[in-house]
Amino acid sequence: MGGMSKAPALSRDRIVEAAVAVADGGGLSAVSMRNVGDQLGVRAMSLYHHVANKDEILDALADWVFGQIWLPALDDPWRPAMAARADSSRAVLFEHGWALGLIESRRNPGPALLRHHDTVLGCLLANGFSMRLASHAFSVLDAYIYGFVVTELSLPFAPDEGAADFAAELDLPFEAYPHMARMLTELVFTESYDFGDEFSYGLNLILDQLDSRLSSPPA
Repeated sequence: MGGMSKAPALSRDRIVEAAVAVADGGGLSAVSMRNVGDQLGVRAMSLYHHVANKDEILDALADWVFGQIWLPALDDPWRPAMAARADSSRAVLFEHGWALGLIESRRNPGPALLRHHDTVLGCLLANGFSMRLASHAFSVLDAYIYGFVVTELSLPFAPDEGAADFAAELDLPFEAYPHMARMLTELVFTESYDFGDEFSYGLNLILDQLDSRLSSPPA
């Protein structure tokens, strides 16, 4: 019996990791004290020694998500820093789609969430943004990232299948929709088209406008 290994001690970190696994498998609605306990192989009552209730687990999940997103240093050049953060946010939120409705909804923000927001603002301010422009930048960038991920997660085709096969199955009457027909023919039905590439194009439109506002602030 001496060769048997003991299970790792229950801890808040292990509870959060288990909650992530539950959410990844069944969505946020699947996260409960019982399901998290089952994921860990313990009774739900055991969790209460480390977390007060389900709400505390949800707060911790939101904080965990922000902890996965890349953050710049305060003195990094703002444009590549915001682009890298956007790419990282998109990847994390796409992998954990349940996070989209959670991360901005919690009334008890944790340290990773607060550090994330403070660092992004700090990087922008250190690069000459006014507080108002930094606030606008933060808001519009996150709205774009979140919205794009919602679209990606809602598409009626898998990313690895591509839009061309899906569009071909629609069998649209091209004569009735000439502009859609032209888009499909010139873009979607080409080998180089990938809907995911639209993210970088839209992101650069936003960054270009922020660059313009930073260089020539309104009077």
